[in-house]
Amino acid sequence: MDQKNLILAIVASLAILLGWQTLVEKPKQEQAVAEAQRQAEAAGRDPNTIGVPSLPAPGQTVEELVAAAPRDRAEIIAEGDRILVETPSYRGSINLTGGRFDDLTLNRYRQTIEANSPDITLLSPRGTANPYFAEFGWLTGNGAVTGGGQTKWTSAQRKLTSNTPVVLAARTDDGLLLTRTIAVDKDYMFTIIDQVKNAGTSAVNVSPFGRVTRVNTPDTRGFFILHEGPVGVLDEQLHEIDYDDLEDEPEAPQNFKSTGGWLGFTDIYWLTALVPDMNEELDARFLFDTTPNGSKLYQTDYRGTAVSLAPGESLEKTNRLFAGAKVFKTLKAYRDAPGKEIDRFELSIDFGWFFFLTKPLLNVIIFAANLLGNFGLAILAVTVIIKLIFFPLANKSYRAMSGMKALQPKMTELREKYADDKQQMQKELMGMYRREKVNPVSGCLPIALQIPVFFALYKVLFVSIEMRHAPFFGWVRDLSAADPLNLFTLFGAVAWSPPFGLALGVWPILMGLTMFAQQKLNPAPADPVQARIFMFMPLIFTFFLANFPVGLVIYWTWNNLLSITQQYVIMRRMGVAVGGGKTNDS
Repeated sequence: MDQKNLILAIVASLAILLGWQTLVEKPKQEQAVAEAQRQAEAAGRDPNTIGVPSLPAPGQTVEELVAAAPRDRAEIIAEGDRILVETPSYRGSINLTGGRFDDLTLNRYRQTIEANSPDITLLSPRGTANPYFAEFGWLTGNGAVTGGGQTKWTSAQRKLTSNTPVVLAARTDDGLLLTRTIAVDKDYMFTIIDQVKNAGTSAVNVSPFGRVTRVNTPDTRGFFILHEGPVGVLDEQLHEIDYDDLEDEPEAPQNFKSTGGWLGFTDIYWLTALVPDMNEELDARFLFDTTPNGSKLYQTDYRGTAVSLAPGESLEKTNRLFAGAKVFKTLKAYRDAPGKEIDRFELSIDFGWFFFLTKPLLNVIIFAANLLGNFGLAILAVTVIIKLIFFPLANKSYRAMSGMKALQPKMTELREKYADDKQQMQKELMGMYRREKVNPVSGCLPIALQIPVFFALYKVLFVSIEMRHAPFFGWVRDLSAADPLNLFTLFGAVAWSPPFGLALGVWPILMGLTMFAQQKLNPAPADPVQARIFMFMPLIFTFFLANFPVGLVIYWTWNNLLSITQQYVIMRRMGVAVGGGKTNDS
């Protein structure tokens, strides 16, 4: 097998996969059910099946959840009775109706790199354009939702900070006394301690529940290498369900039984996840439904074990809610917190198939960035480390290619001599390889072994929030975005927005030039058709990678430069000319 065939196959596979994902969207089914029928079905459902989207809570219809005309977010928040939330990571509030977490803005992250850009809004209340909230409570044997839903909580405290927890209280019509203590740390974890006491005259069955509800499909990157949607570790297994997969079978929700675990919704950089007691036996679900006005509604929820409370008895449960940025170091800290471990919590970051490479790579890049003070420099440093690890294999590959390069004039002579006899030409070529002790496939394995590393590094650059809005030098202010300069705007001199596909930044151009230079050092393919294809490959890749994160393009450019240096030194030592054949002094 010729090394060029291997590279061509890899390039073709990558182009097909990315092209298919970019140009063809997976068909989505939408359910159309009349409003009256939907409400009738909701009213007749089993009261123990909590979290059914079309009936978020008794007395709260879908119309209340999704307003026909969404209202201003600030106006809705100002109308409610709320506990303010102020921490280094958050600002927002908790709705005392239902104790609902529905107003959180992240202080440390902006929507864009501009200084006046708004901060990221994570959770929003019902009645807004895209409601997204979490709540906890109790289910009773008669089907009532207590603590969540329409429960009216009261509190003498009006502000929650990372140093001052708040205590809420409520009393239900059937004699249940509710107490809730909410604490939050300096990062992104709320702790909710719920206590229920039976102050009535007869026994009551109660079971804890939690749910995250999201209305309307959020904007996603749409890349096949990235999961965005319902996610969780349940029954010691990671579950990742796409939004459209839930839509395909709305009447068959994803059901799981688990002891402990966590579940919620993940975006590329953000996560909202329920974390029940790790010893609690759960019925957990991922659900989809449509509202009467056609909005799509997604929900993840769990229900704990039912307990019978005799008059005077009480029960206490501790739940947690993560709502924030998927910072690798922070997720690992929650995963390993003594006595509060969260099983594989860091896997809310989509590390992909090569997670055994992706996670160590991210660790090394973060370490290097802390040492060097710049993630761009960290990428360059990690590229050098990777080159050193593969140095022996790369040397073997480059020696093989140099041997082929030295024989290139003789190969050209054979192709011209036996132009009309392909079989004889191949026979003569094989004979020449044996005489010169050159193996045309000896360079394949080293390159094949480096492919997983390349994709793992690409994954790190694509999904890790540490790269988001991380600057390099000069015009590169965000390593996770494409090169902002563009040849077709004369690098910013002309104020217009070229259509998709006409992006050609400085770093992609540099990458194309280094790829072209490296190609000149490699032996040309024996097949003239392949030779012509590879001649255009640097140009194709220049346009192809122009829309990729510039951090990846910087890596590829730097990697090409290191490879060119290594290959050129080997060729000089072997007396091989850049144009093929032996040098005059060899």
